[in-house]
Amino acid sequence: MTTSLTPQPRSDGKSGGSDPATAPKVARLRVLVLYAFSRCDCRCGMCDIWRETESRALDPAAIAAELSEWRAGGLERVVLSGGESLLHPQPEALFSALAPVPITLLTSGISLARHAENIARSSVDEVILSLDGPDWLHNRIRGRADAFERLQAGVAALRVAAPDLRLSARSTVQAANLAHLRGTVAQARELGLAGISFLAVDAHSGAFNRPAQPAGGDGADLLPDENGLAALACELSALEDAESAAFESGFIAESPEKLRRRLWAHFRAELGLAAHPPLTCNAPWVSAVVESDGRMRPCFFHEPVAMWRPGAMPLLEAFAGPVAQGYRDRLRVADHPTCRRCVCNLNLADS
Repeated sequence: MTTSLTPQPRSDGKSGGSDPATAPKVARLRVLVLYAFSRCDCRCGMCDIWRETESRALDPAAIAAELSEWRAGGLERVVLSGGESLLHPQPEALFSALAPVPITLLTSGISLARHAENIARSSVDEVILSLDGPDWLHNRIRGRADAFERLQAGVAALRVAAPDLRLSARSTVQAANLAHLRGTVAQARELGLAGISFLAVDAHSGAFNRPAQPAGGDGADLLPDENGLAALACELSALEDAESAAFESGFIAESPEKLRRRLWAHFRAELGLAAHPPLTCNAPWVSAVVESDGRMRPCFFHEPVAMWRPGAMPLLEAFAGPVAQGYRDRLRVADHPTCRRCVCNLNLADS
């Protein structure tokens, strides 16, 4: 979920998804993902958040009122996602309400330059930029002719305002860009970023404002066909040869083996050619995703199981409530179809 919280093997998918010998009986909220704003400033083909017409924003005052309770309960990090959090009508108040909790900001970079000073004064210690390929391809996938230009300007502004802030990229791999992994790495390096990670596109869940799709549904055009799968295998081999130093240094966050499993093996399973690779994840027990209207999900991809109602239902009570806890008790990560097809799992070891 973030590059600061390094995943550690933890869950085996049994007994609520965690190892019963080591996992805590009661979930503890350590990472909170906030969809601070409901809308976005891109028009990406792999996401329908930009189609949202209603502007909803989390209330900074409601966050500030509960933050001390969240910290006392074990909160270690907030991830601002969405939607585009930098479109929030009160971004400075939002950052202020969350201080001093460390913040990871996930952003398209479109509005980054305008908010560089606010970010520099905040407790944001990590910015992860969406990067879909070399500049021309990034613009095409983002649905904006100026997407890369504005991302580049945002990086430059942040370098001035907060020179020590970690800036990295995350690339969503899909049919449109799977043959350009080397170019994407080169573009991240040219931007002067600290590194890059890769995820497979989520083509079927109800996340990102899309209706859930069965295999072969509307999201299938995001996936490679068998020819694309072969092209991806060739590109991964070429990436390993060309960027061995980047793998070794960690500039590319995943190892070659993990990248093949995360991309090629995942897409192969999506085509029905093999089973999905086994995964370990304890996200529902250590994190939550709260949308701009207060709905709480166990992770990005599961359906909402609770509701945060400031002043009536505190966030920690919603997280630990009977409905959310009952969902965790029934959840078997190894067997659940959403978990089996997950593109972004999380494993946090005990502190």
